[in-house]
Amino acid sequence: MGIRQKLLSFLFSQLILVLMVSNHSNAMGLKLGYYHKTCPNAESIISKTTYRFISRAPTLAAPLLRMHFHDCFVRGCDGSVLLNSTKTNISEKDATPNQSLRGYHVIDAVKSAVEEACPGVVSCADILALVARDSVSMIHGPYWKVPLGRRDGRVSILNEVFAELPAPFANITQLKQMFAAKGLNTKDLAVLSGGHTIGTSHCLGFTNRLYNFTGKGDTDPSMDPNYIVKLKQKCKPRDTTTLVEMDPGSFKTFDEAYYTLVAKRRGLFQSDSALLDDPETKAYVILQASTHGSTFAKDFAESMVKMGQVGVLTGNQGEIRKHCALVN
Repeated sequence: MGIRQKLLSFLFSQLILVLMVSNHSNAMGLKLGYYHKTCPNAESIISKTTYRFISRAPTLAAPLLRMHFHDCFVRGCDGSVLLNSTKTNISEKDATPNQSLRGYHVIDAVKSAVEEACPGVVSCADILALVARDSVSMIHGPYWKVPLGRRDGRVSILNEVFAELPAPFANITQLKQMFAAKGLNTKDLAVLSGGHTIGTSHCLGFTNRLYNFTGKGDTDPSMDPNYIVKLKQKCKPRDTTTLVEMDPGSFKTFDEAYYTLVAKRRGLFQSDSALLDDPETKAYVILQASTHGSTFAKDFAESMVKMGQVGVLTGNQGEIRKHCALVN
């Protein structure tokens, strides 16, 4: 290898290092109690306002958790999923996977309460991370400390959603790659999939498994045939409106029942069933299913903190939006 090639190779390795460090250092820019001096009551205002909604409509917890996930996977946790489309740009919010998101009114109410106390201080990205945590904890799920200091992004592009966000039809290879691209490992994939213990899905997310799996009018062989019969009673082939519980019987409760269902081949999405196609994710499913979720709450809290640090903007990057749906 000539000197020039060695130099190029060295420079390339340094560039990779710089990229890794910059992504990491941004996350390092987050800290607990970030608003301690600038808005000391921020977290309690956010929690109280969230409680006002979740106490009346606990089913909002699932879409609010999902909104945070959808935000972090596209452009990092920068609140880009909250931005409205404009005349010149169609935003993430209008991409098909995000059209079923709800709970924006909760984020707006929280932002407005925080703005009243401390104008222009707390970002929408931080609000979304805290609202997701508070919602899960209010329906008896785990609680985790959220490092803060995220700034709001100014860009939101529809097409990026399809490239970055794991789809319900994804196989295990695609899922592992998409998580790895965000600095999340195979365990995080198994753990965060457990978020499907709460919430509902439109039939559209899984009817291909019931009626036309390989284009020959067949069903998905990886799904329990008895479960297929039950789901067919709820969802007809072209049904786009019916909602089905992801974790039947306990879809309002944050528990380990999701893993018991996946182990019995009753995961609703292909991406749920896919967890049985990898030794590490399968072992995690079996562990939680057989021990009443012995480590699930602790694991979920840890993986959520990791996910909440993906691609964050800190310092002077981005902005603090005045209204979460609009750039300043």
